Amino acid sequence: MTGDSAVIARPKKQFHWQGLHVPFIAPWSAEQHLPSTIVRRRGVGGTGIGYADELSHVDRRCGVLWARPAVARGSGIPFLAGVHPLRERQAMSHMLCQVCGQSTFDSAFRRWGERHLFVARAPKGKPLGEGEVTTTPPICLPCARESVGACPHLRKGWTAALVEQAQPWGVAGIRYDEKTLRTLPLPRTGLHLAQPGHLEERWTLASRDVVTLHGVTPLELADLATLTTAA
Repeated sequence: MTGDSAVIARPKKQFHWQGLHVPFIAPWSAEQHLPSTIVRRRGVGGTGIGYADELSHVDRRCGVLWARPAVARGSGIPFLAGVHPLRERQAMSHMLCQVCGQSTFDSAFRRWGERHLFVARAPKGKPLGEGEVTTTPPICLPCARESVGACPHLRKGWTAALVEQAQPWGVAGIRYDEKTLRTLPLPRTGLHLAQPGHLEERWTLASRDVVTLHGVTPLELADLATLTTAA
């Protein structure tokens, strides 16, 4: 993924709600999807979906149509289990912590041999594996330790790993029928996945960036904390 450890970003404002740290990628009630009409549109790659009032330099990324959420972080009530499409994309593109929004190209990244920490739900105890496909951005160690104790989804089971590379794979989102322009039922696993250059990509309204994880080393957070302290 793109990122530059030499860039010093300004600290992002942190929000809390009923004693819980609101993740950077969580949407707020004021961030409703903007009004839009999906139409059939012909472009360089062929026919697919588009917006009736589309501004390609704003609504598309690498030719893929993206959802149009409002941006009003901190306004209203947070939806802790949700994901804001643009902030998830930002976190994936720049390897930002999904909770605090700060870069994970930090001192811990260097101490861990230039690897990022990823934490994911694992209700059946399945660890993150080599080549794993995920829409979950990385996380810094302090936020990871906080999340596994506070997040209801992670309390059901979680797994952690250090990852050398998170390579772009494609997008996840809502798929539209090529003939009727109606939305197709979502798969049991969640959103529809689409890779670059595949037909499905042109009919998918993206709301997540998807990456594959490489150089994966599963671990326990306690072991990582010990390793960090020793370093």
